Amino acid sequence: MLPLFASVLLGLFSNFKKGQCLPLNHPKQMAHPSMLLHRHLASLPSNTFFFLPATLALFTTLFILFYIFTTPSLFISHQHKHNLKYPLGPSQSSPLTPILPSNGSFHLSAKFPFNDVFGGEDGTVNPVSSRSHFGSKGNSMNDTDVFRDGDIFLEDYQQMNRSFKIYVYPHRRDDPFAHAFLPVDFEPGGNYASESYFKKALMNSHFITEDPRKADLFFLPFSIARLRHDRRVGGGGIQSFIRDYISNISTKYPYWNRTGGADHFYVACHSIGRSAMAKAEEVKLNAIQIVCSSSYFLPGYVAHKDASLPQVWPRTDDPPTITTSERKKLAFFAGAINSPVREKLVKFWRNDSEIYAHFGRLKTPYADELLGSKFCLHVKGFEVNTARIADSLYYGCVPIILANYYDLPFADILNWKSFSIAVVTVDIPLLKKILRGITSDEYSSLRGHVLKHQ
Repeated sequence: MLPLFASVLLGLFSNFKKGQCLPLNHPKQMAHPSMLLHRHLASLPSNTFFFLPATLALFTTLFILFYIFTTPSLFISHQHKHNLKYPLGPSQSSPLTPILPSNGSFHLSAKFPFNDVFGGEDGTVNPVSSRSHFGSKGNSMNDTDVFRDGDIFLEDYQQMNRSFKIYVYPHRRDDPFAHAFLPVDFEPGGNYASESYFKKALMNSHFITEDPRKADLFFLPFSIARLRHDRRVGGGGIQSFIRDYISNISTKYPYWNRTGGADHFYVACHSIGRSAMAKAEEVKLNAIQIVCSSSYFLPGYVAHKDASLPQVWPRTDDPPTITTSERKKLAFFAGAINSPVREKLVKFWRNDSEIYAHFGRLKTPYADELLGSKFCLHVKGFEVNTARIADSLYYGCVPIILANYYDLPFADILNWKSFSIAVVTVDIPLLKKILRGITSDEYSSLRGHVLKHQ
């Protein structure tokens, strides 16, 4: 199957194919707000990266970048002719986190989630309820396919594979910050490994060109995660570092200035990436941000220009196998209480016999808890993203997403309704009722699609 890197790359390619670059605040850009819609994100398995291959994320992100770059109203400088087909109309692109109201059929909101409808980030202002993916009579709403349109995805991927090129700003190995600019020479690990995996897979791919005249997009190779741990920079110095870096490349090379950075992109998985561009406003407004912290609620993420990267904790072993009958718990969560959403979850379900909501250190192995649960809860912490969706899929547990405004990774091509359930956070007190309302057939369908993503 295609690498994870391919899914991200494919979305970039789709955006690129429609035209040439204009900055986000250009008059023409403002006249066409739908031009930044990105598509064609996917996940395809491999043996070296959690539930999706390490390289699959890179491909999809790059494809999103490609699609963004080719939107006609966005680009005016260099013309690229790509004829691809699209399965979704503009209004369907990059849907919001699915909302599950408690009395009706599952739906995806086609509008931006305004506060007066859904309340604040913790979802506690207005009583918008959740419902299951299935209709009130248990009908599956025909949401049985893992992909929205796999054939069109593969067709676009094949064309991207032939023509898409990316130029990476060069840095020598003796550069004082080579560790932040160059790909790592080891297998990435830890909570923010997606960022390193993306860069490593991209730099080893055939999409790289050493001739910037042939480039469709330009990659800014700095690593937010590695700069954060560099004592010379640290979290407090990243904003100035990025500002100076953009100033340097815009002086040394002509490529940034000709589009205002609209055909440039960078990757960041740590949440500090959202504020890293505070002193380089043109990066946030114009460049494509491939980030794990993809929340519609926060101003640092520009919906339909930027793209969501899945956060994963890498695992190289084959996923463990366990039958549904061996999963005795209804639902499980463990984590720090670092948000109102988690605080509310633990308050309601801490002492429940079916929903296990833990904070602090577990007495049993984390993997055993995931393997013993039918549903595994992804609950917003500091940010909407965590590695828990990837953990759930790896251990064959159906993800329950409690994170309002989360722009889910690969949402334009992955049918998230087929293998996960999203619950608005205001409905945390109804969580057991929602999960118990899922029939055994519906659960078997959800879990069967989970296994396809391992």
